[in-house]
Amino acid sequence: MDREIKDITKKIIELRDERYHKQFHNPKDLALSMVLEASELLEHFQWKSTEEIEHYVSDHKKEIGDVLADVLYWVLLMSHDLKINVIKILDKKIEKNENGSPIKNPKKARKKK
Repeated sequence: MDREIKDITKKIIELRDERYHKQFHNPKDLALSMVLEASELLEHFQWKSTEEIEHYVSDHKKEIGDVLADVLYWVLLMSHDLKINVIKILDKKIEKNENGSPIKNPKKARKKK
């Protein structure tokens, strides 16, 4: 696993252990926490047009970044507890996607119709 990811994960585990939170961290509750944070991310974009989102993001990068960090926190914590190297698996998934389907230009495909 990437050195930075390992260091960040170590900090997350230390924080949890210092606060005695591991007793509450079963896979179900970790997954629920991750989904709740992802839902908070959705709230930033709900009911906004593409144009509104562009303006909103430029004005709210910190808030959006905070929620993305919360999601990553739960991903790293859960992957640690389940002993899953999520970075290695992500690499394989990207490779699979690169080899999976041909690259198509959606603009050219629309013109042919």
